[in-house]
Amino acid sequence: MPTATYEQLLAETVPQVIETDRQYREIGSRFGDLVGKGRFRTQSETKLMRLLGLLIEDYDRRNALPPDDGAPPDRLRFLLEHSGKTPADLLPVFGQRSHVNEALNGKRRISAEQARKLGRMFNVNPGLFI
Repeated sequence: MPTATYEQLLAETVPQVIETDRQYREIGSRFGDLVGKGRFRTQSETKLMRLLGLLIEDYDRRNALPPDDGAPPDRLRFLLEHSGKTPADLLPVFGQRSHVNEALNGKRRISAEQARKLGRMFNVNPGLFI
């Protein structure tokens, strides 16, 4: 049984920068298949697996939550940036534009009620903001 070349595997997989959850699942599935082959993986498959791993790592870095040691304003800015929302979208939570800016800059503490609203808005644990 002839083994596929790296170029053939690339043409079959069509790896690209991951932008959607669907792409993430598809690339992750292919990556998992290759990992599962273990020592029976060819050099070309190992090369492809490493590339897919880098694409997955890049997506995770761009879309994962900030580190746990980040301050609440850092987490809020991170979620705002990665969600596609704007500071104006936070007006219903904070009430005034100046309060939004102060919360984003760490000059205003986020109250428990605001944290609950932010948790619902971003679908995360409200404790991230306290």
